[in-house]
Amino acid sequence: MAVEQLPGRVREFAHYLTDLLDRLDQGDGWCGVFWQRDPDGMRACLDGREVPPWDVVEALLRDLAARYAPATAAAETGRARALHDAALAARDALPGARDALADRLDVMLREQRYAADRQAALSRRLAAATSRAEADALRLDLSWARDDHTRATARCAELRARLDRLDRLDRPARPEGDDEGGTPAHARPDPRPRTPSDPAPRPDTHRKPRRRTQGGARFAGAAAGEWDAPAGVPPAVVPPVAVPSAGARAPRGARFAGAADEPPERPAPVEPVTGDGRAAVAGAVARLAGLRRAGRTGEAHALLAEAAHWPAARLPLLAAALREAGLGADWATLLWEAASLPAGRLVAAADALTAAGHRTDGEQILRHGTARPAAEIGHGVLALVAEGRDREARVLLDAYVRGHAPREAALSAEPDPPRLVPLLLRAARDVSEETHWDLVHALRVAGLAI
Repeated sequence: MAVEQLPGRVREFAHYLTDLLDRLDQGDGWCGVFWQRDPDGMRACLDGREVPPWDVVEALLRDLAARYAPATAAAETGRARALHDAALAARDALPGARDALADRLDVMLREQRYAADRQAALSRRLAAATSRAEADALRLDLSWARDDHTRATARCAELRARLDRLDRLDRPARPEGDDEGGTPAHARPDPRPRTPSDPAPRPDTHRKPRRRTQGGARFAGAAAGEWDAPAGVPPAVVPPVAVPSAGARAPRGARFAGAADEPPERPAPVEPVTGDGRAAVAGAVARLAGLRRAGRTGEAHALLAEAAHWPAARLPLLAAALREAGLGADWATLLWEAASLPAGRLVAAADALTAAGHRTDGEQILRHGTARPAAEIGHGVLALVAEGRDREARVLLDAYVRGHAPREAALSAEPDPPRLVPLLLRAARDVSEETHWDLVHALRVAGLAI
């Protein structure tokens, strides 16, 4: 598409990006890394032919903070985010956007898996290193592999959010019935004030669940035979679902309470932070601020990657200290790094943040952490259950079901369908009845349930 044919919002963001880069040393920092690793992609973004992922813009703003001052970047962040969101919305309004986004998500998911595998391989090699020089080289490679995984994870989440937005825009209104005069009920204004329980289906209508028939990665419904059942994997039996009575309470998510008939769950107790822990947090924030002032972005990122693997109890302190120091963007990076933690430690980190009043951060780390291969989620849940950590398993599955299309969520049952399918269905039912039925259909299409 010629530049003059681009949507106005895309052109506006391309101009903004050009102005931002003009203020940076384009051979240094993250800007230099992007030019070195993907010069064609950078030119496409500056020409308006592509809109860069937000993590790229955020990294450029970090370069701006290092070159001038954190306050300068902070003042730019709001404007950059608004222009970026508007450009993405304009891009997604073009014909063929949904298919392009779905294809890009498939590619990025493969990138994410490759980066995860590379991290694991480098970690094994680092553990077996026989010299300091070899270990230092491996640590550097591991730091870049973690950055690749962090960026792929963030881009998967961004692409899913864009596809979900298109799904919401395209979702038609559902007719509830006609009145005696022939006017469809959904077309008549309703004078009653609406409550949240009104976006939910009425339990006494006994309507059949909607079945999606579209194919593609964003839909639960696929043409019969589109997926082959995994070889040697026995399907689980999906139990019949009872229609709730008119007086039944709405189910709540496992992250907060589990099934409707269970008392609310609280995050697991968090060990208090010792004096040494508080000193470590203060020292890390001071070192990070110094590295940012000196423009030593690689070392700063390595420090954040290390801090992401600290005890969970330190994370709320890090969140508060980094934001107070004007390093909020670094806290976001640390959250992305922490998302690669093993399942149990991931939930512990989310619990610690939620218990300390950082609920949004706790939810975000779970969203990022569940953007990993489906089979890995399944294995993580099985490991938690084997350790008797049923609550943590439910938390992980709840976040996974909420953040993924039913077709993707269904694949997490592959490691052990008889054990995982019931857990998945419980998590889906806690989200909504529609989510539950979509997942039932996706499991059957995938050959994982009958």
